[in-house]
Amino acid sequence: MKNLKLLTLSLILVFSACTIGHNFAPGGHYAMELTPYSGDRYTEMAENAYIQTLDQPVSTFSTDADGASYANARRFITQDEMIPYRAAIRTEEFINYFDLDYPTDQSAHPVSLNGEVSQCPWNTDHKLLRIGIKGNPIPDDQLPNSNFVFLIDVSGSMADEDKLQLLKSGFKQFVDQMKDEDRVAIITYAGADRIHLPSTSGREKDKIKYAIRSLSWGGSTAGSKGIKTAYEIARENFVEGGNNRIILGTDGDFNVGITDQDELVELIEKERESGVFLTVLGVGRGNLNDAALEQIANHGNGTFEYIDHIEQLRKVFIYDYQKFYAVAKDVKVQITFNPEVVSSYRLIGYENRVLNQEDFKDDSKDAGDIGANQSVTALYEIVPKGNNEYRTTPTFEIDFRYKNPDAEESVPLSLEVFDQGKVFSDASGFMKFTAAVASYSMMLSDSEYKGYTSHDKISRWIKEANLADPYGFKAELLEIIRTSKGLPSVRSSE
Repeated sequence: MKNLKLLTLSLILVFSACTIGHNFAPGGHYAMELTPYSGDRYTEMAENAYIQTLDQPVSTFSTDADGASYANARRFITQDEMIPYRAAIRTEEFINYFDLDYPTDQSAHPVSLNGEVSQCPWNTDHKLLRIGIKGNPIPDDQLPNSNFVFLIDVSGSMADEDKLQLLKSGFKQFVDQMKDEDRVAIITYAGADRIHLPSTSGREKDKIKYAIRSLSWGGSTAGSKGIKTAYEIARENFVEGGNNRIILGTDGDFNVGITDQDELVELIEKERESGVFLTVLGVGRGNLNDAALEQIANHGNGTFEYIDHIEQLRKVFIYDYQKFYAVAKDVKVQITFNPEVVSSYRLIGYENRVLNQEDFKDDSKDAGDIGANQSVTALYEIVPKGNNEYRTTPTFEIDFRYKNPDAEESVPLSLEVFDQGKVFSDASGFMKFTAAVASYSMMLSDSEYKGYTSHDKISRWIKEANLADPYGFKAELLEIIRTSKGLPSVRSSE
């Protein structure tokens, strides 16, 4: 049965390769849409290459707090019993899926920075640079009042148990987290959109849950009209100084109204000016438009998560509930490497988040957002210069800009980081874990930069990290690595 499944998927890919269109992703990276499940769509991007420090000492990128790619890969491995397609793997989303207990300084800034340099475990002649960012947590009794809008796809493509029914279970759990002072409206869309529940007080939890239970599927997918209506309702009930957020649940199969990805992104870019944030939840197989959903979240002051099972819903809606409260928006990072110490460098992941140097101080340029108690990590692989005085001069300087959620002017932060000559075994648990996750992602995608690594090495690094794991997701990763060791792989056509 497993071989038949693999043969069927291989034939789908061969057919798709003959009919696929090509385009160019942001930053000039080559992109290709894939349809591995006769309808699923991904964007394949070239990896970031090494850059010579003398030619370009400054590297700039937008943060990305999404976790969708990891959850989707987990489903490929544990449910579909195959290695994920290369286009489905985004390394930064593997790393940022996991909560890291980075220290917070509780200063006047809503975010805290930390950094570290160590030996690179998959290429011991190189070094690894870790940048850690943490959104400060908000005490539960100080959470601002919220204006939520659930935007739920109820079209015919959502009929499967792992789509609408799964989302309904999650949204009911979400309601239990709401304060009495919060409000929520429910907008549905299929062939047309409708207000399924007007904005309703969090005190009326039974009424809200009944409205969720009564959702049923059927019809085509007028997603763009639903998006417009959701923003209209969010604006009508806008809470000044509060938390205003749309939560979109869909497989992304937009087939009525605006269906082009670029036009959908343009629509979202206009709507984000309202000050309303966006969370995108992708579900299912067969019609999953990962390509569009990831870009909608990127351009809509939002985040993108994939829901593969009920425990993932608990993670998004309960364990990580504070992440629905943005503490910083348009978050940009700029690294200035010291050419006396660093010969060349490579940003691992974040391929569609790379910015031009001049974008850093341009407050009109959109960037990523960070929620309360949310960790974001970026890694650079460095080719050292061979300067024996490297310990006495900073390896790099982090410049960081963010806006407060209700502000339009960015605030700067900076941090100098020195190379203390650490071998990887002496690195922090944060470095060991994030390096292991990045290495696993690169191994799954057969990256040309994966170096000397293996399932066993990656598992050892994770165990040696010895990080807090209150909900078992880090332990689950070890099981996923073990499972993937013997799975077949169907690669994209190149």
